[in-house]
Amino acid sequence: MEVTGYRSQPWRAALCHACCVLSAGLLLLLFHWRPSLRVRAMCKPCALGRADWVIIRDRFGQRFTARVQTEMLGEGSLEHHPGARLEDRKSSIAVGVADEEESRDTIRLHQEERNVLRYYLFEGLRYVWMERQQAYCRVSALDEGWTCAELHLCRAGLGQQDHSSRRKIYGPNLIEVPVKSYAKLLVEEVLNPFYIFQVLSIVLWVCDAYYYYAACIFLISTISLGLSLYETRKQSTTLRNMARMSISIRVHRADGEEAMVSSAELVPGDCISLPLDGVLVPCDAALLTGECMVNESMLTGESVPVLKTPLPNGGGAAGTIYSPKEHQRHTLFCGTHIIQARSYVGQEVLAVVTRTGFCTAKGDLISSILYPKPVTFKFYKDAVKFVLFLAVLAFIGTLYSMLIMVKNQVPVGQIIIRALDLITVIVPPALPAAMTVGSIYAQNRLKKRGIFCISPPRINLCGKIRLVCFDKTGTLTEEGLDVWGVISLEDGRFMPIIHEPRRLPSGPMLHALATCHSITLLQGQPVGDPVDLKMVESTGWRLEMAEEDEGELPGLQCFGTKVLAMMNPPPEEEQPPDRKHRSPVAILRRFPFSSSLQRMSVLTKHPGDDACWLYIKGAPEVVASLCSTETVPADFSQVLRHYTADGFRVLALACRPLSAVRSFEDALQLTRDAAESSLTFLGFLVMKNVLKLESAPVITLLRNAGVRPVMVTGDNMLTAVNVARSCCMVGPNERVVFVTASPPGRDQPASVKFIPAELSQGEKQPEDAQQWDGRLHLAMNGKSFAVLQEHFADLLPKILVRATVFARMSPEQKTQLVCSLQELDYCVGMCGDGANDCGALKAADVGISLSEAEASVASPFTSCRANIECVPTVIREGRCSLVTSFGVFKYMALYSLVQFVSVLLLYTINTNLSDFQFLFFDLIITTTVAVLMGRTGPARELGVRRPQGALISVPVLGSLLLQTALLITVQVLSYFITVSQSWYVPLNSTVTAPQNLPNYENTVLFCISGFQYLILAVAMSKGYPFREPLYTNVLFLVVLMLLFGLLIWLTLYPLGFPKTLLKLQGIDDLNFKLLLLGIATLNFFAAFVLETALDYGLLGCLRKLRRKKASSKLFKRLEKDLSQQPSWPPLNEPLFATPRMSIAVR
Repeated sequence: MEVTGYRSQPWRAALCHACCVLSAGLLLLLFHWRPSLRVRAMCKPCALGRADWVIIRDRFGQRFTARVQTEMLGEGSLEHHPGARLEDRKSSIAVGVADEEESRDTIRLHQEERNVLRYYLFEGLRYVWMERQQAYCRVSALDEGWTCAELHLCRAGLGQQDHSSRRKIYGPNLIEVPVKSYAKLLVEEVLNPFYIFQVLSIVLWVCDAYYYYAACIFLISTISLGLSLYETRKQSTTLRNMARMSISIRVHRADGEEAMVSSAELVPGDCISLPLDGVLVPCDAALLTGECMVNESMLTGESVPVLKTPLPNGGGAAGTIYSPKEHQRHTLFCGTHIIQARSYVGQEVLAVVTRTGFCTAKGDLISSILYPKPVTFKFYKDAVKFVLFLAVLAFIGTLYSMLIMVKNQVPVGQIIIRALDLITVIVPPALPAAMTVGSIYAQNRLKKRGIFCISPPRINLCGKIRLVCFDKTGTLTEEGLDVWGVISLEDGRFMPIIHEPRRLPSGPMLHALATCHSITLLQGQPVGDPVDLKMVESTGWRLEMAEEDEGELPGLQCFGTKVLAMMNPPPEEEQPPDRKHRSPVAILRRFPFSSSLQRMSVLTKHPGDDACWLYIKGAPEVVASLCSTETVPADFSQVLRHYTADGFRVLALACRPLSAVRSFEDALQLTRDAAESSLTFLGFLVMKNVLKLESAPVITLLRNAGVRPVMVTGDNMLTAVNVARSCCMVGPNERVVFVTASPPGRDQPASVKFIPAELSQGEKQPEDAQQWDGRLHLAMNGKSFAVLQEHFADLLPKILVRATVFARMSPEQKTQLVCSLQELDYCVGMCGDGANDCGALKAADVGISLSEAEASVASPFTSCRANIECVPTVIREGRCSLVTSFGVFKYMALYSLVQFVSVLLLYTINTNLSDFQFLFFDLIITTTVAVLMGRTGPARELGVRRPQGALISVPVLGSLLLQTALLITVQVLSYFITVSQSWYVPLNSTVTAPQNLPNYENTVLFCISGFQYLILAVAMSKGYPFREPLYTNVLFLVVLMLLFGLLIWLTLYPLGFPKTLLKLQGIDDLNFKLLLLGIATLNFFAAFVLETALDYGLLGCLRKLRRKKASSKLFKRLEKDLSQQPSWPPLNEPLFATPRMSIAVR
């Protein structure tokens, strides 16, 4: 963000107020629309540290203003972390002067104001002035840099004075969603340019004696405004109720006391005690003691509860900088629900508050709903430009009408009113509402199919998707993995696979399978990761944990120490006859699975043993790197490749005796790095990951439609490639090339190598290269992707254009990949399960979360059906909605032009349409048609063609110009045919409308233009190839037929009340009336022929005559370049990074 400081100037403010009065409030209105102008006008630029106001420019170029607030604070500084020893701690939080050597920031202004806190609020977040950085920083920046050891020292709690000071700096621990009063909402809505235009139009119509029309539009606008205010306030209230959380929680104080306080009073550094029966977490907190089973579905959409373990303490881990992302398995996030907590040391489960309010995970999500990323779509920008173009047309028409009326000696007041009236005719006030119709219908259709959307503007974006990233597990393949078998070692060699792990002999391999998991019991039922559940189920062993009110587990005496849990062997009758396991195994400590480490481990104890055992499970490459070399078989890679190439998911297991760890307390002191080293390799756990039935047909459909599928997974590379082949992401005759990048070493720069998959798997390269069909897919892992980002910035775009498989990608790397693809001008879709893919789902143009939740804040779209069939559905609906938006826009623009031409023609002869004629056109015809046009559903097939994305384009402008020329021709022709008739009587031009109504000219143009509105509605309701045919929209078809029938009746036999109401002139000549119907019929066919000719390449032919331009899309230019380089990439030849290449992509 760019932040600029401004200081108030009284004389400037006085001058602005005077100008507001002199301009009759117009300047005030401008300040309301552009608050940054108000600040610039009333204040002068100054240093940020002395500013009263700031103007904030975000990364999207939007400008906001915020008032700088000040608050008096006590003495002290942020010199010491919250958990410092009491004798060392001056004051945990306050404002003052720090020692020169001190590295922590202090919050203070200038020497004369050293106890004043300066801050501003922006999008819910508090930004405080950092004197050392000479900048405003998020208040959460004060919490960065804490080490794990420092957080553990917070167990003592904060003193009352420290708490009070922190409370002033951080503010209340509330996620306040502003709910404005109806009065304030009304003022803001009425001051919207659209409503101001409506008010001025109504005043103008009243002055022009269009009382009925003005009253009707006023009534409709009032109802629309009321509904809009009600809906806005209802949504704000719902969000506020969802965000608001205030519970009572027990807090430890530095004097040893405990207090029950409201969660709104919590500040970072507070030590809280968590109830064992569960609680809704009111802040982000690091778990210090005990274990918690947490439901995080509100944040991630993932329904499987997550086990949280204490933050590491002691040894090397103590000095590690705490990070909520890195330590997410030890962090309790705000808004999540602790289902149950277990205490194993002392009587309490303790956590230290790390973030509060909008700085929390829940605050971040609420903020993303309240202040969403603007949807940058060319269609919306072009719509604004086109309305400006219509306004220019209105200005030209106004000048013409003024000249005509001056010539006709019309009074000046009447000239002004009529001239301004033209502007209300050509700029359609209902345009913004009409353009959202397609999205609203699409949203409802998606809802019926179990796909929920929380961001309707993104539906149109779906129509432009060119690339979709898919997670693998749970998205392309089934969520649960079935155990295929276990490959253990004997004398350093792999044994044949054992398909029933319960048949394993008692030993390290069986114990690793039984204990190396994060399962816990919830109301007596095991819950945890599906992989862990299947693994334990395959052994038959059972988990036993003590309930808090039961005391210790029975049989714990044999372990001689406290334990977390105990794994019991299956009952004898369930064990194989030749295998009898009688001894239980106790779990002392768990090191939870980490995406960055790609492993988990447990410390266990066997009855009668003094020493403990560590068992580890994780990615084979990672586990093997932690094992002693002599324990890893020579054919490790070959066996691993054999199973992963067949699509199995393979986990490696290893163990290590730890003689130094004898008790529960020793286990808690052991660091993870010290424990997970010098391991003995045990073997592989092979799991079968079944492809979902829907995956292959959907991927084939997407590829045939020109939408590129990409797999992004945390799994093994060969497994990912196998799944990519199985689901047709990679065709049977298409080649896979691995991209292997290495970081710079001591003597050589970073390098990258392209290795054909068949060579990497030990196969011979085929002599006949013709077996490949020329399609080439690159595959890489997360480590190579990181190296390419940092050292091969010039090469990365080329690789991304050809890459299909990304394996061993961390959640952060998935997000980075989506952003890198967007930089190539791809419109990117992302489909995942919502847990590890949260960041990527949010970063993508269109994120689709597969979740049971009705609406997940993890992504704009949520599908209740856990398969990827939702992806083509969303794309088809997006294309349909986009084409509908174009059709409605063109219709509304042409409707304005039809009325504009009619009114100009009638102005020329000093008359106009009547009050009820305007009402008939605007309400009965146009509004009905515009609303029902969008009901047409999407085409069943997903074709290669994509809908037009820009309004300012040759096809759209060509269509509008040709149709406009046609409608002008027809109206002018009808007018001249009318005046040439023998029975024609010229109107009395000495008086103006409505006094000179009815007349022949008005009646003929009313009938002809009425038909034109309906003809355009049919012509703009194209079906093929993105929507179903017009006849499928039954309601629209029925209404069109009724309206055509009504107009034919009004043209041929206008009788009684309708004739008088609409002020129509009676015409006795039947042949003339039939001629009018003939002209309307010709107009109908001509409009259709024009649209069909445009669709089938009339403009395409013209485009071919011009020199072809290079595409504006970067990925298209790269594809074209690569198509001319058949030898790229150079296989088996290392490429080395140059200094220019090593400029990191940011």
